[in-house]
Amino acid sequence: MTSARASLSRWLSIVLLWTGVPAGALGPLPPAAAPTLVVSHLPAKVGPGQAVLISVTASEPLSSVSGQAFGQPLAFFRGQAADTWQALTGIDLATAPQKHAVTVTARTASHGAVKTVYELAVLPKTFGVRRLKVPEKFVTPPKSALERIAREQKRLATVYAASLPTRLWEGAFEQPTDGAVSSPFGVRSDYNGKRGTPHRGTDFAGATGAPVRTPNAGRIVLAEDLYYSGNTVIVDHGLGLFSVLAHLSRIDVRVGDPVATGATVGAVGATGRVTGPHLHWSVRIGRASVDPLSLFALPAGEPPD
Repeated sequence: MTSARASLSRWLSIVLLWTGVPAGALGPLPPAAAPTLVVSHLPAKVGPGQAVLISVTASEPLSSVSGQAFGQPLAFFRGQAADTWQALTGIDLATAPQKHAVTVTARTASHGAVKTVYELAVLPKTFGVRRLKVPEKFVTPPKSALERIAREQKRLATVYAASLPTRLWEGAFEQPTDGAVSSPFGVRSDYNGKRGTPHRGTDFAGATGAPVRTPNAGRIVLAEDLYYSGNTVIVDHGLGLFSVLAHLSRIDVRVGDPVATGATVGAVGATGRVTGPHLHWSVRIGRASVDPLSLFALPAGEPPD
């Protein structure tokens, strides 16, 4: 863009010289228009509990892109195309079904910061109810367990607040175990006849000892026994994206281990608050809990740089 304007300016100077018009008589060239940012999202129709890929392109190269959606910052990375930047965001279950503003700020060499606001429509979605019978200590914990539960909640908050600043996931996400879905994301979980909270993960049936694999590349940031989720492994995929694999019968990794897609991290079990052996897989994007299966609807993309 800059070189084209310089060429035009030189051409006008030559023309003016030939015609005898004094240089500068026509005044400076008007400034070039700022590039237009084009924002889009996939999948086209989204609702609460869904992962969404935001894409940004422009009429000239962008040196960096930042933004915000659903009250959270967007962590952009370069997309498959040279002129595309992308960010993964999550629509939490509590998000109202309405149009939400996505703000995007991009920087270019010739114009500095360029801003735009994109409207993303969240459609209504309904979820069912599941009624479960579990040991009463997991519904009304004894006083002796309260300190442990509070300590673990703080530990999880610390883990989720310290995601790696680079994208580690690559290609398509894979199901972490071979079992069929036994309990979907979003259903309200009522325990022992008491009204509960939404199920913020997807359960897969499986026999104790069946292998559990990481759904994509990342780094292990937690591998320990927790009160509610039992033996738990958390994989940080980078840029605020986490996979939680819970109720394991055993853990085969340690904190700090890098893992590739499909690496075995443990085995299906029945630890923590369960009615039987199964794998619970939950996904967090920033502060939002999303249906892990919604990751399968996103483009596979290319390996990170």
